[in-house]
Amino acid sequence: MIVKVDNLGLQAFLAEGVRLDFKGKTLPSFLDKAAGNLAKKFHESIPSYQPTPLVHLSALAQELGVANIYVKDESVRFGLNAFKALGSFYAMGKFIGQRLGLDEEKMTFDYLCSEEVRKKLGKMTFVTATDGNHGRGVAWAARQLGQKAVVYLPKGAASRRVEAIVETGATAIVTDVNYDDTVRLAKEAAETNGWHLIQDTAWAGYEDVPRWIMQGYTTMAVEADQQLEELQLPRPTHVFVQAGVGSFAGAILGYLVNHHQEKYPKTIVMEPEKAACIFESALI
Repeated sequence: MIVKVDNLGLQAFLAEGVRLDFKGKTLPSFLDKAAGNLAKKFHESIPSYQPTPLVHLSALAQELGVANIYVKDESVRFGLNAFKALGSFYAMGKFIGQRLGLDEEKMTFDYLCSEEVRKKLGKMTFVTATDGNHGRGVAWAARQLGQKAVVYLPKGAASRRVEAIVETGATAIVTDVNYDDTVRLAKEAAETNGWHLIQDTAWAGYEDVPRWIMQGYTTMAVEADQQLEELQLPRPTHVFVQAGVGSFAGAILGYLVNHHQEKYPKTIVMEPEKAACIFESALI
């Protein structure tokens, strides 16, 4: 059902009454609480890691007539003004750990930066395509780990985004094609040069890295759960997440369903009207 809220400039596709039937259902175990805790444990080993604040919008909650509104403020994450490095950093860690046959419990930032790892794997180059903060996250994570990064951007990429990537020491390449074709170029570059692709979208045969990126994002949900518990607040009734390419929204909803089971909160996926890809897909 389509609902329009003209005074707010919103329209929504409502899946009324649709809730998961947990009888005989297998939930995505790669997004369960244990996976979230492992991701957070790895992030905690990064020297610059700090949980981002859960900001209480008390005045807005009062105005709207609801008990509480909390916003997870990712503008201070790793000094990058975005959460994306959580996913790319964790995916790189998992990738390196897999190459080493490393037990995930032993996967720490210090070990991944160690001379032992450098001797075993040498200098690695990670490559990705981006039209936003994912590429900067990959570039930043690679620098922290002492590795190289090459970031492809689509035609028309904002100059400030390119500059932000270059500032991390990565190579930024602006293409003459759209985002989807830029992803293909990054994939081809990885295959040609022996680089390692860290992409947040999946396709047949390329699913592990996007899955690890999603696991990295669950650190936000684990933090929020712990922060709500410290505030002695009940589980959230409604959770609003951005759509993006779907990795973040899928990761958070997957974690919430695993963690809260039948009591998982209602989830609302938000995206801008001019880039409403998931909204349009829901109408098909």
